[in-house]
Amino acid sequence: GTSTCHMASSCADVFVAGVWGPYYSAMFDGLFLTEGGQSAAGKLLDFLIETHAAFQELQERARQLGVPPSAALNAHLASLASAASVPLPLLAAKVHLTPDFAGNRSPLGDPQMRGAIVGLSLSSTMDDLAILYLAATQALAYQTRHIVEALDEAGHAPISALIACGGLTKNPLYMQMHADALQRPIYLPAEEEA
Repeated sequence: GTSTCHMASSCADVFVAGVWGPYYSAMFDGLFLTEGGQSAAGKLLDFLIETHAAFQELQERARQLGVPPSAALNAHLASLASAASVPLPLLAAKVHLTPDFAGNRSPLGDPQMRGAIVGLSLSSTMDDLAILYLAATQALAYQTRHIVEALDEAGHAPISALIACGGLTKNPLYMQMHADALQRPIYLPAEEEA
């Protein structure tokens, strides 16, 4: 959950600026592997949630519901969207985040980059926390899209679908924001611990 790895295999050795590889037979025998990623993904979400003024309120709500804090935020966002009669992703239309709080691993490959948040007000309610969390999930999704586009532009075989595994796949909002940003299906393993 700290970082993400975006691995792609191909028959040809495609060099992509800011993406590691290609490595021959590293993942699949006879294929080349390229690997991009994000230095902080799950850890970024944890940081934004745990340092927010509404974190204690969120913890109590999650405890009462018997769910993780992210699930409580997902439910809160669904309520906000319903009350405002807008699609849930549009709740973060005025808050923008660059997710490079620990540098950019791919595709820019700049460890000195830092994150930024634009659109905050002086309010620090549960609604504000939920919208910040949504903006962060969207930012991570669009950064994943940036990595996939860098692979495409360098001549990698087209990526028509993704297979995801790990802790963040258990968060339906996180996965939906990725599917929306990538405009590709994302397949998840049936095994819960994959």
